[in-house]
Amino acid sequence: MPEAPNYTSAALVMGLVNLLWIFGVIWAVFGLPVVVAVGIVLNRVITWLAHRRG
Repeated sequence: MPEAPNYTSAALVMGLVNLLWIFGVIWAVFGLPVVVAVGIVLNRVITWLAHRRG
C-alpha cells in the first residue's frame, strides 16, 4: 500500500489564508481594535490548548 501524501504545509497555508480574510472582514465591519482583541483571545486559547496537551 503506498504511503499517504503529506498535506501539512498545504493545510497550514490555507489556514493562514482563511485567518487573514476573516480578520479582514472583522476589520472592515468592526474596526481594528476588535481584530486585535480577537487575535489576543486566539493566542490565549492556543496557548491554553498547548499547555493542556502537555
